[in-house]
Amino acid sequence: MAEGLYRIGECIYMEVYPPPTPYQICKIEELRKNSKGSVEVAAKCFYRRKDLPPNLLVAADRHAMAVEEENEMECSQPPSSKFNDLQKHLVKHRELFLSRQIETYKIDMVRGKCTVSLLNELEAVLSYLQQEDTFFYTMVYDPNQKTLLVDKGEIRIGPDYQAVIPSYIPPEERGELGHPASPVWEPNHMPDHKVEQFLVVARSIGTFARALLDGAKKPQISLRLGAAAASRDITLFHAMDTLNQSCYDINLATSRLVPRGPVLCADELEAWSQEEAKRFEDGLQEQKDFLYIQRKYLPWKPVKSIVAYYYMWKTTDRYQIQVASPNLISYLTPLLTLYINPFVTPCRRGIG
Repeated sequence: MAEGLYRIGECIYMEVYPPPTPYQICKIEELRKNSKGSVEVAAKCFYRRKDLPPNLLVAADRHAMAVEEENEMECSQPPSSKFNDLQKHLVKHRELFLSRQIETYKIDMVRGKCTVSLLNELEAVLSYLQQEDTFFYTMVYDPNQKTLLVDKGEIRIGPDYQAVIPSYIPPEERGELGHPASPVWEPNHMPDHKVEQFLVVARSIGTFARALLDGAKKPQISLRLGAAAASRDITLFHAMDTLNQSCYDINLATSRLVPRGPVLCADELEAWSQEEAKRFEDGLQEQKDFLYIQRKYLPWKPVKSIVAYYYMWKTTDRYQIQVASPNLISYLTPLLTLYINPFVTPCRRGIG
């Protein structure tokens, strides 16, 4: 772990309470700036045994005893190397309880890094005593509902989770069933580099078609935007569909892309005007209901077109501006990493 460099997903010590209380252990979920320009840490909290109510502590002790017994049964070492009273005591100080609760802390409360992992069934609990700043958890604590549950992955098996694959029917036995679907692409008919060459040709034809529509106005800008629009999925889908219909004959497929001139393929994002986009955004601010938007703002657009535009619009910068309020954009930009000068303290409070 690079000292002083903090990333989302790492576990850290937080000085939430004054000495001699042990540090709070958290997992970084988000690093962000607040309205005053200072950095805050949104972190998921881990709890220690001392933080649990007495009734849940009994359940935690019972589960810890089961874990110890399971480790001793799987341990191939002689009995003298198994758990003794001191090791049991130290292991309890390395055990944490995960919570889904997220708290926001000031960045100057960070006191260093640590490692927290879900205890694997194949791991020896004693291995955590051999490493500094290393903890484990097996249970999830809900401080609001006061519940404690085992956090173990579950492999879901059965008809509710797996699809039932029908038996294969050879073509000669299918009878009237025939081919219920028509293939739109068959691989291995031509080398991949030949397919890529044809797609480059299709994008070039799409760029040329847009240049013809735009005329001589701002040719440099039109060329750049036209090339970007010609690289969208609808152009590539049309090119591959044309290649399939031409039995993977590149010469025939190319001629079909320019029957009487270059074919222009435009999706909803490109086909809509600026005024239509503005009306859509106004309607979306009122209510995320596509039927409502069509009825009040875009009655000439079918609902299918509005839905398709919505999912394409979410990939654009206009969506980011729409989601973030203008007065929040400047300081709610999430951070991925953050450097903090290493904290030096004469006393270690990582382990309670």
